[in-house]
Amino acid sequence: MNYRWEAVDFGGPEVLRRIEVEVPEPKGGEVRIDVRACGINPADAKHIAPGQDRSLLPLKIGFEVSGVVSAAGGGADFSLGEEVLCLASGGYATAVTVPASGVHRKPATLTFPEAANLLLVGTTAADLLHTAGAASGETVLLHGAAGAVGVSVLQQARVLGVRVIGTASAANFAFVERFGGVPVEYGPGLLDRVLAAAPQGVAAALDTVGSAEAGDVSLAVVKDRSRVVTIADAPRAKADGYVFVGASNPASGPYRAHAAPRIVTVAAGGGLVVPMAATFPFDDAPAALAMLTSPHPPGKIALTVG
Repeated sequence: MNYRWEAVDFGGPEVLRRIEVEVPEPKGGEVRIDVRACGINPADAKHIAPGQDRSLLPLKIGFEVSGVVSAAGGGADFSLGEEVLCLASGGYATAVTVPASGVHRKPATLTFPEAANLLLVGTTAADLLHTAGAASGETVLLHGAAGAVGVSVLQQARVLGVRVIGTASAANFAFVERFGGVPVEYGPGLLDRVLAAAPQGVAAALDTVGSAEAGDVSLAVVKDRSRVVTIADAPRAKADGYVFVGASNPASGPYRAHAAPRIVTVAAGGGLVVPMAATFPFDDAPAALAMLTSPHPPGKIALTVG
């Protein structure tokens, strides 16, 4: 038997229900994956947040998985038993059937929970760096450096030769430094601290937080607004003439799909790791979502299957 978690209403963990499902056999160009881990992302909570059209219910939840190929349709270049990862709508599931074109072989350097949390944050971070035009030798400002996307930005920037000044709480300074960032504490006086850490100037700013402070300081230190990029404040980006990347930006989807194989390759070479905060058994999805939406140690969260 296979199972999937769905949201039967809009809200928090209390709206999740586990249901039994039939997983279709793969057609040509598809594979079925027996899931070993389900990635947990802030997008999951936003997907079921209150205030949406109730005709959309019930909603599948989850966006990425890792696991083992258990069946392959014609033309799918995967063997049974191969360890893989992919983005998958409805990823809180024990098995999924997906197009093989979006499936990637799991790097041996990553556990299943780590692999299930690689692509969504990894491609988002790549989109931020690419859109801001971050180049070797430059210094960029990153708001939310200890968050999941922030940590991927730090690591990818290091590969590019980009210096990153990252905002974080004082408690997370060592975590930011672990991944090559120069931490500065957010809060009153942030602009002065950023200027002190970047005497040669800041070439671009990346915002994963969406606070007024993040927008204000970014605009204060970066003259070219095309190099101020946010994933968290689309309204302000539109109002103040800087860039939002995400679902409403038509360039984001194609770029992230293009970046995914490179993200996997960098991880396979040890240049990109996925720090974990916690794992939960599959049946404890509500508890995992509760942790996601509460203060918790830096790092990713995953559901494990089997």
